[in-house]
Amino acid sequence: MSETKPTEKTTENSTPTNFIRNKINQDLAEGKNDGRVHTRFPPEPNGYLHVGHAKSICLNFGIAEDYQAPCNLRFDDTNPAKESEEFARSIQEDVSWLGFEWEGEIRHASDYFDDLYNFAEELINKGLAYVDEQPAEDIAKNRGNFQTPGKNSPYRDRPTEESLELFRNMKAGKYADGQMVLRAKIDMAHPNMLMRDPVLYRIRRLHHIRTGDKWCIYPMYDFTHCISDSIEYITHSLCTLEFEVNRPLYDWVLDNISAPSRPQQIEFSRLNLAYTITSKRKLTQLVDDGKVDGWDDPRMPTIAGMRRRGYTPQSIRNFCAAVGISKVNSVTDMTLLEDAVRNDLNDTVERRMAVLDPIKVIITNYPEDKEEMLEGMNHPKIEEMGTRELPFTRELYIDRADYRESANKKYKRLVKGGEVRLRNAYVIRADEAVLDQNGEVKELHCTYDPETLGKNPEGRKVRGVIHWVSAKYAKEATVRLYDRLFNVPNPGAMDDFNEALNPDSLTVIKAMVEPSVAEAEPETRFQFEREGYFTTDRYEHNADSLILNRTVTLRDSWNG
Repeated sequence: MSETKPTEKTTENSTPTNFIRNKINQDLAEGKNDGRVHTRFPPEPNGYLHVGHAKSICLNFGIAEDYQAPCNLRFDDTNPAKESEEFARSIQEDVSWLGFEWEGEIRHASDYFDDLYNFAEELINKGLAYVDEQPAEDIAKNRGNFQTPGKNSPYRDRPTEESLELFRNMKAGKYADGQMVLRAKIDMAHPNMLMRDPVLYRIRRLHHIRTGDKWCIYPMYDFTHCISDSIEYITHSLCTLEFEVNRPLYDWVLDNISAPSRPQQIEFSRLNLAYTITSKRKLTQLVDDGKVDGWDDPRMPTIAGMRRRGYTPQSIRNFCAAVGISKVNSVTDMTLLEDAVRNDLNDTVERRMAVLDPIKVIITNYPEDKEEMLEGMNHPKIEEMGTRELPFTRELYIDRADYRESANKKYKRLVKGGEVRLRNAYVIRADEAVLDQNGEVKELHCTYDPETLGKNPEGRKVRGVIHWVSAKYAKEATVRLYDRLFNVPNPGAMDDFNEALNPDSLTVIKAMVEPSVAEAEPETRFQFEREGYFTTDRYEHNADSLILNRTVTLRDSWNG
């Protein structure tokens, strides 16, 4: 065997939570598994991990942390047609980025291919598996349906020695792909369709990313997964509810081989998030069809995409904790995830000013040759985050939405003839608007009150506070305004999910930002005051080319 039986015991954690932890506590109290807890996270390296995987990661590694127990990272790499080193690397990065550590070296189902083959021979020798030469279409047709029992294969009762010789010849590469398969001999009338003599091995001449061309037969997932758990002495094999129907086969395989240990499969509800899809097939289609800019496009529900968009590991872990663990499938509203991100970023990131739709302001009574260095707090409530310098000059930029020729009293920004405070600076009054040939405001001529730095004007009430940047010292930045990728709550239910793609999921603009943003390293998160949370792009941002991604708006813009 590739694994040796562990001897260490695990201390029970007393934190009361969900039904899975209650089961673990019960097993520990009864002395099962020698008092051990050992979990695993077993993704297939055939795509990037998504938000649904994040829930499973947090559950499996979280239980390991709480019970001071090991958690393995294992790649279930049984389908070389769809697996790649890129996917394997991305999975490792995602788990580490979320803040978890796996036990020992990374495991692979392919590490156990020799063991799996030997267990298959064991089943043949026990009369519990046979080589079937029916075409795949006949195997599927003869399996029956939920109302009709299946039909036994004409090869089902072939002699054990014959099946064993054929299986060895399959391994030796003597037959063509698809010419025959190895099937378990269970019950063709079983009410669970998966138990109707499931296929255990098939012939596939494919290059494997780890074993190369050593094998031309590959085990099926249901046969591999339970045995891998057993070899690794996993105690609790946690998986999502769609695998509940697979549990009888999981148990049957382990009950009928000389399994080194007896893990228990427990199912929990998967994470279904509104306005997104988590089907790997459909996510792959989005990438292959160029609907998104790769697996880590910030609109994708992948962990890599959420990272590039600016989500924090803690916000994703907090979200998964808020969703909880249950036995009932449900759909989680996107606002729960977005609120988790806002709540984390609100307390942890510095503030900056950025003008996303700039119009120029000329302060006519401010000396042309004068410049000041003002001071702004990096966080309005956390003094420990310090301050930054803000260059103030005669010419500034403010946001176009912060000026109107006339407005009612509810409008708390700049109105012609009215006053407003510039954040961390002076009170200004709008005197004149210069229009372009289309009647749009090209620039504003304003005056400032030099006695209002750090204090209110005497006898006058200022409408509100707006953000700004110095026209001389501001830096131009490319800002990507991301929104939800789909504009319907359940795009996966549509005949063509592409029809639900949100045409406004990405808008690219040129903005003017504080000069300090140019000093930020990639993956630096900010709150742009009054605009939202943004991050410098993980790959493309640098001091000479400022590129920022909007993580999330300050408040939910979909529900008002």
